[in-house]
Amino acid sequence: MIDETFWEPRFIAFLDSREAEHDAAHNREHLRRVVANARRLAVAENADLTVVLPAAWLHDCVSVPKDSLQRPFASTMAATAASSFLTWSGYPPFRIPAIAHAIMAHSFTANIAPLTIEARVVQDADRLDALGAIGLARCLMLNGQLGRPLYDPAEPFPTQRPADDTLSAVDHFYTKLLGLAATMTTAAGKAEAERRTVFLTQFLQQLSEELGVALPQPQVDAR
Repeated sequence: MIDETFWEPRFIAFLDSREAEHDAAHNREHLRRVVANARRLAVAENADLTVVLPAAWLHDCVSVPKDSLQRPFASTMAATAASSFLTWSGYPPFRIPAIAHAIMAHSFTANIAPLTIEARVVQDADRLDALGAIGLARCLMLNGQLGRPLYDPAEPFPTQRPADDTLSAVDHFYTKLLGLAATMTTAAGKAEAERRTVFLTQFLQQLSEELGVALPQPQVDAR
């Protein structure tokens, strides 16, 4: 077992020392929620917490802007930085490769397959934070930060055009969020993702009613 009272302050101190500028959706509270999700999923899936918890805490230790061309490599850079920190800190060395893999595989953009139950748990834990009420709020906050509107006034929902999440927050539902439940790789993660996705679809339905515009059939990227 991992001694969380010993290691958690060290993880936080390392993150503080990075002084990385996180976007509106990837702040310290995001990390805490991912850690809480990962802990619950690890218990449900009988995953090794000595791998899951460090990976959950450190998965975003390298910050790359959402619209940067380097974004697909952020999780690999984070895995390298986390491995160096854990080695220097005296974390059990035989755990570090598994932690690094879990960090690399958590990213939706990187599209790296999780090969262990611990990596699957961390990936699902991170993706759960993009769903439900918190996921909705994060989506709107981040798109506001990026200067993107809630919807395209010419066509609020992508009915006659391909979804394009550089265009609006609503389009991001169709390029990513509505397809996340299908990408979950643990039973516990999938069940929770499906529950949270219902909330997102209810939001879209309410928005369509208020705008007087029909919803399209979801066309999502279900990698």
